[in-house]
Amino acid sequence: MNPGMIKKLQKMQKDMVKAQQELEASTFYGSAGGQLVKVEFTGDKRMKNLSIDPESIEFPEDLEMLQDTIISAINDCIKKIDEETESVMSEFTGGGMPGLF
Repeated sequence: MNPGMIKKLQKMQKDMVKAQQELEASTFYGSAGGQLVKVEFTGDKRMKNLSIDPESIEFPEDLEMLQDTIISAINDCIKKIDEETESVMSEFTGGGMPGLF
């Protein structure tokens, strides 16, 4: 392999690591039930915050609906993280390696 190609590959690897670190440091938000349940995650899929509208729990029988709404909000946020990660990393792979990151 020629030295120019090696330098390009090393730069690309360095840029990929930097992009991954920036993604992991980013904050993502998800919500469900309008704004009933909101979640906040870091790019490495760690939950930072969960907020529930206090007016949402009027009756104990609302608990199951609230639990389902929380799950939806979390899944919404993780989906956004995955989409952003794929978008950023596809710059390096040219979209030719889906599922690699």
